[in-house]
Amino acid sequence: NNACENKIRPTALGRKNYLFAGSHDAAQRAAMIYSFFAMCKIEEVNPQQWLKFVFDHIMETNIQKIKELLPKNYKLSLAINQDK
Repeated sequence: NNACENKIRPTALGRKNYLFAGSHDAAQRAAMIYSFFAMCKIEEVNPQQWLKFVFDHIMETNIQKIKELLPKNYKLSLAINQDK
């Protein structure tokens, strides 16, 4: 039970923090960023390195290929680059 509670605690804290975001749109943006960082944690990706990668590549990425910037795909691209 403690392990489960420890895993959901950050989500519950995040939900509480969204109440004070200032507006509905700001709360949605905060939730999106929070979700991206949660994906980084699941994929065992450094969020700061991933975010730098996104900022470096977002302008040259076609909108149809935007999913390539997700943490999961970033991790795969790192693995491919290490094999080269």
